[in-house]
Amino acid sequence: MEEQGQPERVRSYRELAGWQRAMELVEGVYKASQQWPKEETFGLINQVRRAVVSVPANIAEGQGRRSPNEFVRFLNIANGSLFEVETHLLIAQRLQFVDEHTVTRLLSLSAETGRIINGLIRKHRPKTDI
Repeated sequence: MEEQGQPERVRSYRELAGWQRAMELVEGVYKASQQWPKEETFGLINQVRRAVVSVPANIAEGQGRRSPNEFVRFLNIANGSLFEVETHLLIAQRLQFVDEHTVTRLLSLSAETGRIINGLIRKHRPKTDI
């Protein structure tokens, strides 16, 4: 229940919009990379899948630490993994493994996820005196 002026506390990482969008990105990247050349199984496919799975995993781990500083640290790692995913997708597009429409859709989802993560970082970043 939400108290006046106080947002409801998140009880689980699964309630976080950033985690939810990141999970959608995982699904999209896995589906897209299924069509890539089999010789990329241990190359680009493995790299992009490891990076994309890192995003929701780090959000979940950070939220589970129950410390704002730790949460921000893991959110920053998740954000870095997003940039890695985007780079792998752009490489795949340049190599013509994936069509422009799919890359555009996945990059848009990645950008949305990044905006949410950055909002969480701003919200939980320790306040410093100026």
